[in-house]
Amino acid sequence: MFDKLLRDLVENIEEPVRDGAGRPALSLKEQLFCSTQKVYSQLSSRRAKSLYDNSKERGFLQKVPHSNSVNKFFNRTDITPILHKLIALSSAPLKTIETDFAIDSSGFRTNHFNDYCKEKHGTQKIHKWLKAHVCCGTKTNIVSSVTITEEYGADSPQFSQLVNQTAKNGFTIKELSADKAYNSRENYETVAEHGGTAFIPFKDNATGKARGSLLWKRMFHYFQFEKEMFLEHYHKRSNVESTFNMIKAKFGDGVKSKNWTAQKNELLAKILCHNIVVVIHEMFELGIEAKFESS
Repeated sequence: MFDKLLRDLVENIEEPVRDGAGRPALSLKEQLFCSTQKVYSQLSSRRAKSLYDNSKERGFLQKVPHSNSVNKFFNRTDITPILHKLIALSSAPLKTIETDFAIDSSGFRTNHFNDYCKEKHGTQKIHKWLKAHVCCGTKTNIVSSVTITEEYGADSPQFSQLVNQTAKNGFTIKELSADKAYNSRENYETVAEHGGTAFIPFKDNATGKARGSLLWKRMFHYFQFEKEMFLEHYHKRSNVESTFNMIKAKFGDGVKSKNWTAQKNELLAKILCHNIVVVIHEMFELGIEAKFESS
């Protein structure tokens, strides 16, 4: 079922126009299919060839690619927006189900190491990390929007982009939970602009001064005087931790690619795989129909 839904998804991607020169390359759709399938399987390049052979026998591929073609595919910068589009499309079947969302970030390990001192200083090697900032539904754990940054990418600046992209993807936002790292007047107002209510707990040194945001003042007093009720809404945020656990448990907590562009694309492919798995689950759990239609 994963292969079938993945093939349905990539059918929404337009093929680039060829100039007619040279040997015909593997189609963009088939390259997306093979690269995502490899991330899903977590197999090595050599062993993943059996997947492509099987997909060709089942009619999902016209041509089996060489393993080097699949490895090089994620190095392309033009693939990043396409993967974002596919993630949005893969979440579309759950637009009528998800109205409450949670935002958080988590690190994914790379095979590269940070600069470290010589052995005489006793400093050990430390892996570099990528950071995935996601907005996910709290009922099904579908990822509605995602941003990838380097390991020290701040959390709060990504908030508005994640919320705006979720709304742009067609979701109705009624509630949105996030931890204290995202607490700001701007973030509260961003959720309100889309008709929703943010539940972001306040830091110990926070005050109820509006400073241009009456919403901030109102939610501050709600947090102070109706804390138990506030936390009932806020604790839906725990579901984003479950989302990251699902992704890492099934598809690994690291990326194998060597450069920044490929690492980012590989991580986006992991999240795309997660979304497809969630859709398959909800097809049986909720009886939804998986339709991926590009607007």
